[in-house]
Amino acid sequence: MHAEAIVHAIFIIFTGAAILATVALYARQALPVAYIALGLLTGPVLGELGIGLGLAADPAVIRGMAEVGIIFLLFLLGLNLEPQELKRLLREVTVVTLITCGAFWVVGAGIGLVFGFGVLEAVLIGAAMMFSSTIIGLKLLPTSALHHQRMGEIIVSILLLQDVIAIAILLLIQGSGGGDTPGLDLLISLGAAPLFVVFAFVFSRYVITHLFHRFDAIREYIFLLAIGWCLGLAELGYALGLSYEIGAFVAGVSLATNPVARFIAESLKPLRDFFLIMFFFALGASFDLAMLPDVFWPALTLALAALAIKPWVFDRVLERQKEAHDLSRQIGVRLGQISEFSLLVAIASFENELISESASYTIQAATIMTFIGSSYWIVLRYPTPVAVTERLRRD
Repeated sequence: MHAEAIVHAIFIIFTGAAILATVALYARQALPVAYIALGLLTGPVLGELGIGLGLAADPAVIRGMAEVGIIFLLFLLGLNLEPQELKRLLREVTVVTLITCGAFWVVGAGIGLVFGFGVLEAVLIGAAMMFSSTIIGLKLLPTSALHHQRMGEIIVSILLLQDVIAIAILLLIQGSGGGDTPGLDLLISLGAAPLFVVFAFVFSRYVITHLFHRFDAIREYIFLLAIGWCLGLAELGYALGLSYEIGAFVAGVSLATNPVARFIAESLKPLRDFFLIMFFFALGASFDLAMLPDVFWPALTLALAALAIKPWVFDRVLERQKEAHDLSRQIGVRLGQISEFSLLVAIASFENELISESASYTIQAATIMTFIGSSYWIVLRYPTPVAVTERLRRD
């Protein structure tokens, strides 16, 4: 990667994002949609087809930025997923998560079979359908609701449990495909994962926490230590055969138990927004639109099923757990999309030769569609930090 290519890519992303975000705000549109649209308009795929804006960034730079972006995003999101909240709601959230994940898996797998995908492909399409987006869920949740209201407690607990299941599925995928000894690779991954998590929590509690308290007056050091912990565990996770993303997510959750986690999360908000823009841009830029005609109908069906069924199922199950109707309905809408972990499932499954390119792009296209549809629904109807009207803008 040459410096010119990196500077050009950053120019395209952030200058373009500023322009399209301005247009989006005047048009009362959701900002994440503008970032995805920018990726589609200026990404290398449209550039190669000759119908883009002629500003395509280097694909290698885009892939690198996307990788770095998702690493930091998962770390920052992990900081907000406090395990203490899960402890208080463990029984209720476990019931809700298992029932809803099972229902969504059946729907996703059924749609995969209807559209002629193989059994294993349908199983993995169903697995991708199971999860809701931590990025959308937390980004569009006001800080007061996230940390001080029951809605925030329930959403965070469900997302944390879903993410644990997603990581387990990713480990199975990474350990069961590719390689000369997939069985051995799977055993190594499954054995390394719990040891890795235990190490992260123990080291965080007895070393990182001590350092935070010892030098908490020096904000620059707090920032540096948090970023170093994120990248250190990401690298260690990759070395153990897990992935950078899993390592970064575990790093964030291990710090979430720390009393200074909320201070760190608030301090790193500008960094979170920086990588959110990168993530959504890369999502649009890396999608091969030439595949869209082949996967459009299964992807659209999967997306519409997620947007229609997920809110309804969450609403019904939460009401059965004695939650208020208005609260259950809003939680269902806020969790009514497919997840960024589903993108990782799609990519990892294809790289490990478990599913076809068509099945992978079906999941990716459906995820993008639900990101757009869900963002519109939430931003136009419920309080969010990025609402287009003053009446709904909360932080």
